[in-house]
Amino acid sequence: MKRDFGVVVIGGGHAGAEAAHAAARLGVPTALVTLRRDGIGVMSCNPAIGGLGKGHLVREVDALDGLMGRVADRAGIQFRLLNRRKGPAVQGPRAQADRRLYREAMQAELAATAGLTVIEGEASDLLMEAGRVAGVVLADGAEIRAGAVVLTTGTFLRGVIHIGDVSRPGGRMGDRPSVRLAERIEALGLPLGRLKTGTPPRLDGRSIDWQAIERQPGDDEPAMFSFLHDRPFVRQVACGITHTNERTHEIITANLARSAMYGGHIAGVGPRYCPSIEDKVVRFADKASHQVFLEPEGLDDPTVYPNGISTSLPAEVQEAYVRSIRGLEQAVITQPGYAIEYDYVDPRALRPTLELREAEALFLAGQINGTTGYEEAAAQGLVAGLNAALKVLGRESVIFSRTESYIGVMIDDLVTRGVTEPYRMFTSRAEFRLSLRADNADQRLTPLGIGLGCVGEPRRRAFLAKAEALAAGRARLEAASFTARQLAAEGARVGVDGPRRNGFEALGLPEATFEMLERLDPTLADIDAATRAQLARDALYASYLERQAEDAAAMRREEGQAIPADFDYGTLSGLSHELRSKLERARPASLAQAARLEGMTPAALTLILARIKAGERRRA
Repeated sequence: MKRDFGVVVIGGGHAGAEAAHAAARLGVPTALVTLRRDGIGVMSCNPAIGGLGKGHLVREVDALDGLMGRVADRAGIQFRLLNRRKGPAVQGPRAQADRRLYREAMQAELAATAGLTVIEGEASDLLMEAGRVAGVVLADGAEIRAGAVVLTTGTFLRGVIHIGDVSRPGGRMGDRPSVRLAERIEALGLPLGRLKTGTPPRLDGRSIDWQAIERQPGDDEPAMFSFLHDRPFVRQVACGITHTNERTHEIITANLARSAMYGGHIAGVGPRYCPSIEDKVVRFADKASHQVFLEPEGLDDPTVYPNGISTSLPAEVQEAYVRSIRGLEQAVITQPGYAIEYDYVDPRALRPTLELREAEALFLAGQINGTTGYEEAAAQGLVAGLNAALKVLGRESVIFSRTESYIGVMIDDLVTRGVTEPYRMFTSRAEFRLSLRADNADQRLTPLGIGLGCVGEPRRRAFLAKAEALAAGRARLEAASFTARQLAAEGARVGVDGPRRNGFEALGLPEATFEMLERLDPTLADIDAATRAQLARDALYASYLERQAEDAAAMRREEGQAIPADFDYGTLSGLSHELRSKLERARPASLAQAARLEGMTPAALTLILARIKAGERRRA
């Protein structure tokens, strides 16, 4: 077996798959080291992809020719566009996935990736030479040399599974944890912490009374993740909705001391935005019920994932509270829910490229950086894989700006602010979310991917054809002209004495539609439906984006002002001790990152900028 590669990726989860695929797409010989080949692409928690904020990340990964979007489309058994009644900026595509189909599609994609080798084994050590990673050592003693290494260990670093007062080592149910690698990372002096996440019990769908619960179908017109797809690949199904009740809450409250979390068995911090059912009952004691979404795990699999009741209570208590819920009175638990506690590295130890500052050519991606969720992991894997390959090739790194992508927002949040709980993406985290929409991810990022060389020819051709159609359609709209009286007569919300507007401006008016403009100008009739829909979304936000662009330009100027890696904050008089400590710990890469640190002041930024400029003048 070949033992020399450009990039080695450790871990075959969502981050690892994207990292390996991205590095190989840039033409760098890549190895993916995983405990089990058949574990690649496993959905270890919720069998779903996307959602609010998360769906934006998946679209951005797809725009850069990553895997998650098109794999989710192939495995999707229900598609829903969340917030459909709100504006496109806060809409989030989501898909319920068939676990088996997802895993098989991901493995097939990686098997078809040129230059990618999958190696079964446990990575137990890192080869280091003069402060730079030089490869990995497997548990059997074999060495794999590499120019860069990407760690995507998920919840496996000293992972411990908790069910009530019973704890056992595990990276996820059925898999052993990674202890030796965790010890090696600790020996590097990296800042480590403990986090936790959890899952609900899995149910046998054949034991559920589906007639007693509300059914939730998918959308009639499914919104796909990949810009290359326009319809589902497999049969679509409905999910179910039920609710906990006062009896459920009484059972949980009576057994709180037996919960691993409330019984003091877990030190790690859990995700505030995805709480366990114990947390919900305690924190929202005034609520008589909580929603439970019954999500099928596959077309040929009777297993159901009851989203909303994750837990670390003992198995017999789980059975009691599950059977107190309407429709689940006879439910059979096929696997109890559990909490899992694991090590993570403080992401403030990373550069915006996801390379560790203290260990050159070693990149981290996924839950090891303190995030939660498949989508956050995949986006980080893409960035780490691209930058690892670029480093091997001797090319300039790629840094994603928070003005241009949710990927940039997430990474900037991580490396600047760190985490106090598992990080989850929300649309509210993005200052420029009107322009960072899920629908225009390809317009924002595919040209970047083409420039990097990570976008394949099929996507490049499809994108250029779409861009040409949008440009031509917009030009035709802008060439058309309508009076306010004409537009008002057709139903647009506009004063009849207003100015004339071109077609693109008119399309952004309240209640305006493409069909309305077509009635006024029949020559617009041959613009295809997909182009019409995108032009309408672009027109809706056009006036806001002009103002937002000025703010984004100002932020990019600050991002362009780099802070030297060896900048000495200790000699900078005028900084408070607290602020100096935060700066030394965070080591912001730019003035913009420094500005987002908690407690940062304009006066302190001025001091930092003045010192940087003085240093530049001395060097000149």
